[in-house]
Parts: sequence; C-alpha cells; structure tokens
Amino acid sequence: MSDFDTNLPSIRQVQNFIKDKHEIELKLVTGDLLAGKIFWQDKDCISILDHYDKQTIVWRHSIVYLKPKS
Repeated sequence: MSDFDTNLPSIRQVQNFIKDKHEIELKLVTGDLLAGKIFWQDKDCISILDHYDKQTIVWRHSIVYLKPKS
C-alpha cells in the first residue's frame, strides 16, 4: 500500500496545479524561493520546472509553503 493518498486535499491541489500548468512559488526551510511549474509529485518529492525548463526536485519535508504565483 502506498502512502501517496490522492484523496488528501493537498495532493489534489498540487495535481490541479500540474494539470492547469499554474505558475507557483515554493518557499523552502532554507529561505530560498523557487518559482515555476510543478512537473510531477510523489509521496516524497515535488519536481519544479523553472522558466528555462530546468528541473529541480524538492523534498516535501523541506517546503514551508507552496502557493500560486500572482
């Protein structure tokens, strides 16, 4: 059995960001701010594509917040 529960609201919201290709901002516990589009997610990580289509994989436990970019 997987720990990746697609019934959780947070997982569904991230899936909507992926599907709709929303630009997001992701703040890390280090204070770094990443911006781009979410490419994929799994139970441990989220992959962000920046404006140069460079992929960054972020561990979920290092995320302070994730929000749509205004």
